[in-house]
Amino acid sequence: MYVYGKNVAIETLKKKKKINKIILYKNFKDEEVLNLLTRCDAKVKYLEKYEMDKIVNGLHQGIILDVEDYKYATMNELLKIENPLLVILDHLEDPHNLGAIIRTCEAAGVDGIIIPKDRSVEVNATVIKTSAGTVDDVKIVKVTNIVNEINYLKKQGFWIVGTDMNGTNYKEIDYKGKMAIVIGNEGNGISKLVKQNCDFMATIPMNGKTNSLNASVAAGIMIYEAVSQRELG
Repeated sequence: MYVYGKNVAIETLKKKKKINKIILYKNFKDEEVLNLLTRCDAKVKYLEKYEMDKIVNGLHQGIILDVEDYKYATMNELLKIENPLLVILDHLEDPHNLGAIIRTCEAAGVDGIIIPKDRSVEVNATVIKTSAGTVDDVKIVKVTNIVNEINYLKKQGFWIVGTDMNGTNYKEIDYKGKMAIVIGNEGNGISKLVKQNCDFMATIPMNGKTNSLNASVAAGIMIYEAVSQRELG
């Protein structure tokens, strides 16, 4: 897997992840990155910018790292955490949204993210760059069926809160204890079956002309409300 960009490179190099190959712009001059590269024994290949542009479709800032594929966590790892706060993503498709949500989850202290295997964005180079390299600091689990996992979590004592335009004000819901927040698809929101299996449906009030929020923005609002309540006890 290729990851790229200075911030991602710095985080990757600091974590001493296995790096197969380093690709640098031949006039690369960032001292912090270059100093970190001296500790890495991977081979360095120097290229022109236009050659690097052909390797990745994004702003690489003169550095690309070939690293091992992302390793997903397991549900058992999440269930070992005491009173975890989880985020379930119901078939998100935009890697920028997933990356932004991962970054928010890491910043807020969310314990894990659950995504489906099919018809959903997975952890890729764009997600890693958008997350600013925080993807390795959040447990992400990939599951076969979201509804089955929701029902399994409920049997383990979790409360499941979905997001919808017609529901309870999100501030009026109790987020303490074992909790999972469901964020829907960018275009269609939460699927009908997932919605039917949620314990609560939360609504973020819209006071302007806009009647919906970007998935990552909605996730951020919900996550920080939950974290705020849980910190107050």
